[in-house]
Amino acid sequence: MVLVSSTHPIRSALSALDGAPVWLNSAPLTAEGLSGRVVLVDFWTYSCVNWLRTLPYVSAWHERYRDRGFVVVGVHAPEFGFEHDLDNVQHAVRELDVGFPVVIDNEFAIWRSFDNHYWPAVYLVDGDGRVRFRHFGEGAYEEIERAIQQLLGIDEETVRVDADGVTEAADWDTLQSPETYVGSARGERRRDRPADGLALNQWALTGEWSVDEEAATLEAATGSIAYRFRARDLNMVLTPPASGAAIRFSVLLDGGPPGDAHGLDVDESGEGTVSEPRMYQLVRQQGTVTQRDFEITFLDAGVRAYVFTFG
Repeated sequence: MVLVSSTHPIRSALSALDGAPVWLNSAPLTAEGLSGRVVLVDFWTYSCVNWLRTLPYVSAWHERYRDRGFVVVGVHAPEFGFEHDLDNVQHAVRELDVGFPVVIDNEFAIWRSFDNHYWPAVYLVDGDGRVRFRHFGEGAYEEIERAIQQLLGIDEETVRVDADGVTEAADWDTLQSPETYVGSARGERRRDRPADGLALNQWALTGEWSVDEEAATLEAATGSIAYRFRARDLNMVLTPPASGAAIRFSVLLDGGPPGDAHGLDVDESGEGTVSEPRMYQLVRQQGTVTQRDFEITFLDAGVRAYVFTFG
């Protein structure tokens, strides 16, 4: 492990913490108060599957090293509009059992101070206020932990993490479907649904939908979204209407119930509900991963669909 040698003090970046008005799990932290500590700055947003899959590792490092001069600061920088809502973030922190300090960065002041561009991203800052290591995206967990240990002057076995559910690592060997946004700003590969079916990674809307930059909203029941994919997991970021009413849905795989390929948020018959704004795991294939035709039908109006993610 070779740490980055930097003469650029991070004090100017960490100083953005000083004016942050909202902290969860901690009293406000400051650049001065963190002097002498090794700080892992973790940029995240709660509906991002890529960050969710890093959470078990960041939490394990927090637990192992927090009494040895190490601090994790989770910077929640929202991707979607609903992630600006403090109640939603507080609920996610509780449900996901995030135990380390979290600062709300709705205005992206801390994000800009690090010149960050990614979810997730980690920056390791040494006790003198210098960025010594950075990593963007998932993976490199042993490398990150070895960097933490080197800055702390520790040499020991790295943590063992058993990740499951939504936090289980993607099956990269079989994954052939990319993150796909439903909103108009970044939407790709949307098609009118052909009679002979969709090609791999094409998707289609059926029903009365309105599409804005961030998401598609179902204006009248019923409506569906179809996608031909190849991945172990298929997830969607979904929100109920502003009224909070739960939205019923059903999932089909290759025209039938998903059975043992159902995700955490769907039963074997394909039934589920959108009851809160978050990521929903809809498919987890067991055994051999193949191309599948996915369709989700919403029985009630008002649902908003933001993005497909895969694992």
